[in-house]
Amino acid sequence: MKLRYIALLSLALLIITPIQANEKPAPEWGPTGHRTVGKIADTYLKGSTKRAIKKLLKRHSLSFVSTYGDEIKSDDRYREFGTWHYVNMEANQSYQDSEKNPKGDAVTGAEYCIQVLKDKNASDEDKAFYLKLLIHIIGDIHQPMHAGLAEDKGGNDIKVKWMGKSTNLHRVWDSDMINGFDMSYTELAANADALSKEQIKGIEAGTITDWVNETHALANTVYKDVKTGDNLGYKYAYNNLTIARSQLQKGGIRLAKLLNDIF
Repeated sequence: MKLRYIALLSLALLIITPIQANEKPAPEWGPTGHRTVGKIADTYLKGSTKRAIKKLLKRHSLSFVSTYGDEIKSDDRYREFGTWHYVNMEANQSYQDSEKNPKGDAVTGAEYCIQVLKDKNASDEDKAFYLKLLIHIIGDIHQPMHAGLAEDKGGNDIKVKWMGKSTNLHRVWDSDMINGFDMSYTELAANADALSKEQIKGIEAGTITDWVNETHALANTVYKDVKTGDNLGYKYAYNNLTIARSQLQKGGIRLAKLLNDIF
């Protein structure tokens, strides 16, 4: 891959520096969640957008490439993208008022991806790379714990049990609850809620920053409902799975809105 845009990151955003050896990027929506977002987004894409994306991704679907942001974590060449998966803020704080991560975050990362995709001078190889990252990031910012608190690493340090097995609050929202529902990503996408045109427009409205603030408000609620040591299970899923499904649907609709605007 041509890495000329990587070389421009620190200059363009003044935020990107290598992740230190003792820093580990937090996990996010598991494969099922990311693929669901991609599948839902695909149903809202315009024909011209689909054709442009099909060319860049060499016929691969949004769902297929939606996990790319996680896959490259094992490659040291891409370590500078680790902080693009989340945003940390204090409770009840807005992104605008928060202390920004000097290494970048999901908001600045998504904005940079869009900048590359709109650049007429960018190569198709660069565009394909940042398109895959954008698809992943938009999924991430709809996972409540990805707009959580730095002090507990977005819920990673809140140890709980899921159906009697040790886990943490972040992983519960990342994958435990969704996987426990035992539906494939295609089934989850096919069973997304029916929405009116007005509801869809309402979801599409706003900016990436607005969407992060919305997710952060949801994260505050999630924190209040759980404490370290809780044994979560059927009741928790009953109360929260609808919220998780709604976040996946919003992520898909908003991803499609961004891609339609770009292409």
